[in-house]
Amino acid sequence: MTRRRVIAISTAVAAAAVFALAAVNASTSGGAESPRTKLTLIAPAAPGGGWDSFAREAQQGLRANGIVGGAQVINIPGAAGTIGLAQLATMGDRHDVMMVTGGVMVGGVILNESAVTLDQTVPIARLADDFNVLVVPGDSPLETLDDFMEALATDPGGTAIAGGSLGGIDQLLSGMLAQAADIDARRLNYIAYPGGGEVVTSLLSHTAKAGMSGYNEFRDQIDSGNLRALAISAAEPIDGIDVPTFIEQGVDVAMSNWRGYVAPPGISDEVRTELIEIVTELRDTEEWQDTLERNNWVDSFMTGDEFAAFIDSENALTAQLMKELGL
Repeated sequence: MTRRRVIAISTAVAAAAVFALAAVNASTSGGAESPRTKLTLIAPAAPGGGWDSFAREAQQGLRANGIVGGAQVINIPGAAGTIGLAQLATMGDRHDVMMVTGGVMVGGVILNESAVTLDQTVPIARLADDFNVLVVPGDSPLETLDDFMEALATDPGGTAIAGGSLGGIDQLLSGMLAQAADIDARRLNYIAYPGGGEVVTSLLSHTAKAGMSGYNEFRDQIDSGNLRALAISAAEPIDGIDVPTFIEQGVDVAMSNWRGYVAPPGISDEVRTELIEIVTELRDTEEWQDTLERNNWVDSFMTGDEFAAFIDSENALTAQLMKELGL
């Protein structure tokens, strides 16, 4: 998929985003005195995806523990989250909104040449890391990571990898595998899809030879035997996931798909502090710890200035990697 195609898709979803933004404005305006009264969580993706699930898990935890008076989720999908990011930047000093962000958005901002960046938001907290798995169809002749790496090195064009948004962790990891196979990453045959469901369909129909996405996107198909997991992108083995890491198998590739929250650019220091307190209270609940376990997410909690510094480092690292990959 070309950048022109990405821009066309972004334009197509922009109208939907306008309606979603109107819903945010209508539902959260009206004089709430603090984020504790009613909080809106923006998932900058379509319902059912990783960011949407992340927001809705938080919504449940906030409600169940009475951390806020009310919590709702609004979806503003498109262009690796940059449509939602652009909308958040227009919200000024709105104290009752946070938006889910993560590693995918960092790459999306660069690839889509977004006029709005994460520097124009207020970082609140990073909460969890998710990890990707490389999978092949259950009947694939590629039975091991070594088999896949040999096929990739021999015939990169014929070893199509299906994954999510261009510039996201799926494509970056695929490019890193190309580097590990000593081939030019620009020769990689990467097929971008809007969600994990489409990636699975591509694999089961044998449109792609392999797939790269979050473990949870593939878990049911792995358990059923329809897909075979070859490796996971964590630096170390993950409790509860019986998939070896790339590093354990001699391929020096690792990357986390981190997720967290940012707020509109004009909020006061007092509101920023309160939002950090809200997310901290959520993180400390039994419900959120259960969420981490159920989703095989790794706790990577950091807040405020530490989180802002982390985003800066992610911007630099991702930009360098995308340059190396020719993106």
